[in-house]
Amino acid sequence: MSLLDETHDPARQCWVASAEGHPDFPIQNLPLGVFSPPHGEACGGVAIGDAIFDLRAAAAAAMFSGAAQLAAAAASGPTLNPLMALGKEPRVALRKRLSELLRSDGAERKTVQGLSSRLLHYAADCVIHLPAAIGNYTDFFAGIHHATNASRLFGLGLTPNYKYVPIAYHGRASSLRPSGTSVRRPNGQRILEIGGPPRFGPCQKLDHEFEFGVWIGSGNDLGDPVSISRAADHIFGYCLLNDWSARDVQAWEMQPLGPFLSKNFATTISPWIVTPEALAPFRTAQSVRPKDDPQPLPYLWDDYDQREGALNIELEASLLTPGLKAQRKSPHRLSVANTRELYWTFAQMVAHHTSSGCNLLPGDLFGSGTISGPTSEGCGSMLELTQNGKKPIRVASGESRTYLEDGDEIILRAICRRAGYASIGFGECRGVILPPSRSLSQNVDPV
Repeated sequence: MSLLDETHDPARQCWVASAEGHPDFPIQNLPLGVFSPPHGEACGGVAIGDAIFDLRAAAAAAMFSGAAQLAAAAASGPTLNPLMALGKEPRVALRKRLSELLRSDGAERKTVQGLSSRLLHYAADCVIHLPAAIGNYTDFFAGIHHATNASRLFGLGLTPNYKYVPIAYHGRASSLRPSGTSVRRPNGQRILEIGGPPRFGPCQKLDHEFEFGVWIGSGNDLGDPVSISRAADHIFGYCLLNDWSARDVQAWEMQPLGPFLSKNFATTISPWIVTPEALAPFRTAQSVRPKDDPQPLPYLWDDYDQREGALNIELEASLLTPGLKAQRKSPHRLSVANTRELYWTFAQMVAHHTSSGCNLLPGDLFGSGTISGPTSEGCGSMLELTQNGKKPIRVASGESRTYLEDGDEIILRAICRRAGYASIGFGECRGVILPPSRSLSQNVDPV
């Protein structure tokens, strides 16, 4: 069954001038989020060009009916959790109605434009929030090139279970923040001398990890697993995700239960949720596994998911140092990769997560795991790019980096391209590193 419809028509234009040719938010995208307009309360909105379409104001103006009205009403509050809980059909109806209201040759164009002062806000004048109240956050490890590289750099091999099970750990939801929020360098225990005791102090190996975020829509009851054939219907949308990592702290604490303080201090996401419907033109087949790799167990295998369950999305990570900023130079491109490099599909992640009977909730968030390509140009973390600090990166300002320093800013972007369709993106996922907290200064060991 085709997932494409009139909303994907590349010839469709929008009467919002900034939407035409916009690198992220043309009319073919229509991502959902939560914002506060000037002098207004937080509510659901849709990014269109450089503006935000106000769903609460549009619902109040009776611009929706039926399932679209149900969706708009659910998105009129300070979180999108009520909309997420409704499932797929109201979301699809809302997208189709929004596309009709915003199209330049729509029958209601004059009416909608006449209300534009109430319906549209310049994004630069608004505060952008997390789009949902995130009850639970699970971080997967599905980027096989990163998994292989990181295991080797930590002196380990790829674990035997990796190719049988989508490995993950439960992360910390409370420290998730939207793009633009600064990240304070964490303190933690780390080993300064091989064989020596741990010392407590600021992380010296602060890293980024370029991941893809998966938002859960309708959940499942406790004890009621989601089958692989139905798993994709439980996905509400996608975002970019930076899983900030304290590598020296991680190396000390990983055994035996995995990441803890090395990951829980901050996670940054792009705040606009790009829906599965917007990404329909960019669906693709899951990469064929090497012939010697095991076939996934039956509960993780679905023919349709293998044919169309992956996404073809280009990912780019950049570094803006204080020196580059002072010299007004462009950010240094660190890596380029693609979501096709993931070893497991998003539906497989949902199916496995619930296979034990675990219940997912509307607004839960998954991280895909770091997405790296097969070559050095595709490495999605400083750990890989610098070979754990052995090969410094040099930038145009004359600075060099083995890991991130205070004042550095990481910028993640993504673009979806396919011949015959309009390109769409996710907006930026960025964060600046701040110095560590001074509140524990009396307990910090000298470096």
